[in-house]
Amino acid sequence: MNDTAQHGDDAIQAGPLRGLAAASLAIAGAALVLLALVEAWQVFARYVLDAPSGWTEPVALLLLKIALMLAAAVAVRHETHFRFALGVQAAGPRGGPRLETFARLLTAAIGAVFAVYGARLMLATWALKAPGAPLSVGLFSLPFVVGGTLFVLFAFERLLARGAAGGRD
Repeated sequence: MNDTAQHGDDAIQAGPLRGLAAASLAIAGAALVLLALVEAWQVFARYVLDAPSGWTEPVALLLLKIALMLAAAVAVRHETHFRFALGVQAAGPRGGPRLETFARLLTAAIGAVFAVYGARLMLATWALKAPGAPLSVGLFSLPFVVGGTLFVLFAFERLLARGAAGGRD
């Protein structure tokens, strides 16, 4: 990592979205802990009490989606997800920054697809009730809306940090 790359990473660490990234990571971590507790209850209720709970599977699925989408968004911010490091290195000093820009724009586009189509699915299914739990089916698409929006925000934060770092980070 060169000094310019270090400056870009420092800009991200101190960037305006660091609080949002920290909150996202905390929520993802809490969702994983709750997921483990829900799954533990599911096993206990089924095999010890011999009375399986119907709500555990849909709740576990929702918690899993929350954890995955929020953690993936934070990984986009730290460029440990959707980064083409080998391609950037192979492209050299002239092509590498262009490929990084392309990767960040592609990441933002993927996030926009998650957000837009997730919102459409959420709205289309909001009135339906999930089997086994008193939750809206549309709620299961909300992590895609939030996560996709974060993909877009964090990818553009990286693009702006690149500009502030003199064109390379």
